[in-house]
Amino acid sequence: MKSDEPLLKVRADKWLWAARFFKTRTLAKEAIESGKVHMNGQKIKVSKELQVGDTLSIRQGHATRLEEKVIVIKALSENRGNATIAQTLYEETAESVATREFFAEQRKLQNLARPDTKPNKKERRDLTKFKNQW
Repeated sequence: MKSDEPLLKVRADKWLWAARFFKTRTLAKEAIESGKVHMNGQKIKVSKELQVGDTLSIRQGHATRLEEKVIVIKALSENRGNATIAQTLYEETAESVATREFFAEQRKLQNLARPDTKPNKKERRDLTKFKNQW
């Protein structure tokens, strides 16, 4: 294919890597195979060819803080560019942004229950004594 021709379809692993959702194509491939990437509610395969207008839901993060992004593909690319170019390849839906912000706020509120400082030696002894009473 000539470099000046626009792309009509791109493999899912290449596009996810080019859009900077994953650092390597291998990580993108593993995420797809483990079911963390869906298109229109259905699991996809690594070789699935994506087109402009497709909707993807991508779950990223650790097990304790798994975030799901729902995006619409705006442009196709097989080459990984800088972050500003990668952000032009997709658009996150408003519902997805609102949901992620809600859960981020909830995580912040959970951390407010923690004390500001660690207990000192005397306070640790008192805590231990209190726990061992029962």
